[in-house]
Amino acid sequence: MNKRAVVAILVIIIIVIMVGVLVIMPMESKAPTVAPNHATTTATSSSDRSPAPVAKDETSIPDVIVVTAPLKGEKIASPLTISGKARGSWYFEATAPVVLKDASGTVIAHGTLKAQGNWMTKEFVPFTATLTFTSPATRTGTLILKNDNPSGDPKNQKELAIPVEF
Repeated sequence: MNKRAVVAILVIIIIVIMVGVLVIMPMESKAPTVAPNHATTTATSSSDRSPAPVAKDETSIPDVIVVTAPLKGEKIASPLTISGKARGSWYFEATAPVVLKDASGTVIAHGTLKAQGNWMTKEFVPFTATLTFTSPATRTGTLILKNDNPSGDPKNQKELAIPVEF
């Protein structure tokens, strides 16, 4: 091959690469993103006041956690048994925190969800927990299930808030 042919082939290769980059880059920027859960609002993390997703008035975060007991607005009493299922990533060392607050925001009980199977999976794993508490003066409250977030990074924190009655 002569020098002209080699140069022409190199120019064609460079043009093909550049066109490929120009076509692929816009497609990557238009890649579908996960839409936020419209049933969420933001709560403030006490560590650095960054927003953290909190599901409101639900008993699930779709495709992440599902609570089967207690249900939204259910009347509860002590001892309270909590059950459901969550993706393995919700847990760390097979556990995740749970808090019960009265209507004024006072914590009246806290405990730990315990995975009822191998938590080191992407699949759903059943959980249970039992909270013992003294009935508060308020008529309503909130059960808050949190993912275990050993990183402490607020952007990794997820919470599910379930309104309950006493």
